[in-house]
Amino acid sequence: MARKFKLPVPFLIVLGILVLAALMFWNSYNGLVRLDEKVSESWAQVENVYQRRLDLIPNLVKTVKGYAAHEEETFKSVIEARSKISEIKVQPQAPGDAQSLAKFQQAQDVLSGALSRLLVVVERYPDLKANQSFLALQSQLEGTENRITVERRRFNETARDFNTRVRFFPNNIVGSLMGFQKKAYFAADEGAKVAPKVVF
Repeated sequence: MARKFKLPVPFLIVLGILVLAALMFWNSYNGLVRLDEKVSESWAQVENVYQRRLDLIPNLVKTVKGYAAHEEETFKSVIEARSKISEIKVQPQAPGDAQSLAKFQQAQDVLSGALSRLLVVVERYPDLKANQSFLALQSQLEGTENRITVERRRFNETARDFNTRVRFFPNNIVGSLMGFQKKAYFAADEGAKVAPKVVF
């Protein structure tokens, strides 16, 4: 009569623990990859709306120049700010690098300031304010600025979700083993904490 082969109980327990650990690792890793991809997707959308703003600027400057050619200093500041942004390259994984993100944000803030000065110049030219091309460009720019705000908020939300997940146990172990790093956030614009003065 053939004798049945039985695995020892301790071996089965160890095997069960190893299988369970492998499943937990696999689940944690896949969850982190999924969230990391969401952060990258969200970052791509941020870059997309910033690029839309960059694409609008030459037409806006050209239209304003037609009416206010002597405002050369203002045009120069907008063009310089725009060109500095194109020098800054933020890799899809770089939103984890707070320094790169801060540099990117600072360059965008400089451009926003230059655009604000350009729009102040427009106030001195009633004919320009009535120009349909200018009005269409201004409307597109305002819409783009709103999209930038929305996409930055969405990016911060996805970065927060990733950062929270990567700190949870056992994700923190899997994350450190597999090289997942915390993502940086967009900070509030300079002076955002100071309430604007309203004068009537």
